[in-house]
Amino acid sequence: MSVQVLVVYYSRTGNTKAMAEAVAEGAERAGAQVKVKPVAETTLEDLLAADAIIVGSPTYYGTMAAEVKRLIDESVEIHGRLEGKVGGAFSSAGGLGGGQQTTVMEILPTMLVHGMILQGDPRGDHLGPVAIGAPDDRARAQCIRYGERLAALAERLHGR
Repeated sequence: MSVQVLVVYYSRTGNTKAMAEAVAEGAERAGAQVKVKPVAETTLEDLLAADAIIVGSPTYYGTMAAEVKRLIDESVEIHGRLEGKVGGAFSSAGGLGGGQQTTVMEILPTMLVHGMILQGDPRGDHLGPVAIGAPDDRARAQCIRYGERLAALAERLHGR
């Protein structure tokens, strides 16, 4: 596999970063070349260079962190140039019912607007991995599975 996977995240406490590292582990297991970058260090060129872009955000008041939204807003400059890339999202929150899925559901439509391709999961976390606080064994396994699945999809679509 020779696809490029970019895992972008924002993490104040380290919980979302731990999820990003597990997603990256899964993508690497699938044979992808993976970059894991904090959102503040991610450029539009990084987005353009990737075959798959997986975005992680903590959940703040049922939505993504402003830092993640800022990158999405900046991506209007490359509108139409992410078409056909694989996309995905994951989130952590402070408690059960903290809005993790609403956060994932706010990130995914922005990818669809870019023309990106999304893949759900019929088992486990259907929309994208979620965690309560630090990822436990269940959440970590879901992150690894997600990384593997999205890297495999990117390979099917963009393998060289």
